[in-house]
Amino acid sequence: MGALIVNADDTTKKQILKLFPQADINGDGVLSDAEEQAVCQQALKKYPSADKDGDGVLSESEKRALLRRAAKRAKPRPATTGAGSGKIAPSFADVKYGEHERQVFDIWLADSSKPTPLAIYIHGGGFSSGSKDKLKADQLSQLLESGISVAAINYRYRTIAPLPAAYHDARRALQFMRSKAGDWDIDKSKFATFGGSAGAQICMWLAFTDDMANPSSSDPIKRESTRLTCVATAGGQTGNSPEFWQKTIGPLMGGSNPDGSFLVPANGEQDGEKLRIEMWGATTLEEANETASRYEAINTVSADDPPIFMSYGSSPTSKPPSDRTKLRGWLIHHVNLGFALKEKTDVLKLEAHLKYPGAQTKYSSQVEFFVDKLTK
Repeated sequence: MGALIVNADDTTKKQILKLFPQADINGDGVLSDAEEQAVCQQALKKYPSADKDGDGVLSESEKRALLRRAAKRAKPRPATTGAGSGKIAPSFADVKYGEHERQVFDIWLADSSKPTPLAIYIHGGGFSSGSKDKLKADQLSQLLESGISVAAINYRYRTIAPLPAAYHDARRALQFMRSKAGDWDIDKSKFATFGGSAGAQICMWLAFTDDMANPSSSDPIKRESTRLTCVATAGGQTGNSPEFWQKTIGPLMGGSNPDGSFLVPANGEQDGEKLRIEMWGATTLEEANETASRYEAINTVSADDPPIFMSYGSSPTSKPPSDRTKLRGWLIHHVNLGFALKEKTDVLKLEAHLKYPGAQTKYSSQVEFFVDKLTK
């Protein structure tokens, strides 16, 4: 961020020099009045919106606001060690939105002279693995370069807290970020989510559920809106009932009856029905199915919901993998799941884009979709 200041006091001058050492033109370690005037002119040219009252001069309050923004949006440096190596270091890492160790997120603030949109990444992993570090470095860079800030969240696995805890964690994280919009210079009206597989399910639930804000809550975070501008998913499961899986995936298995959840054994349990009951924190299969139905995109989507961009790695004519160990992943991320939701959105006249190998789509990527929906 460029620099700022007119008639700054000593404390502010030190702050300017710390953030913008280039302002010290003669290199004497002190910001002179002339240097102050020069840096002020640069700031007004680069960030005219900082002059809130339009008088051509940065007042003390305008100066402090721009300094705060500069400190928070200091240019990120590439990470060199640890998970996510090679990715841009976040502006703030492991921000806590809850008490559990997995209720944290990273956030990258795009460099901008005005409030930025925010795209929130929600990782996949069958609700039992994965992390915020799975955010792709190229997506992150492209979004930031487009003026879109990015966050990536962790949530509790189903082995820690049964579903729908993971969904509710994501809701809390979203509302927490909205509550910090003023501090982080984020545009509250332009929020989006993106993710794959289990993360895609959570993204669609947030997008297709009526606003979950509670205006009368004593918790200010719960008073924040959960509505999104748009949503993007990859390999998302758009339904989760046994009947849905039989209809969409059964034909790929020669008409045999697929396990409605394709669950991986957890906490020592392997029986499919018992796993489903445990997964949803229920006491009976009927209760589990009833709860699960409230979190299905195919059940929750309505005509007033935001546009969605879905992508899948398979086409309608693709053949099952010969490697049987890859068959489960192919089935549970099949494009038939996207077609099922697209049929519903078409009836509702809701904007939905479905990308898969060989498909002709308006947008070539999630990033292109977000740039169009969030910045124009």
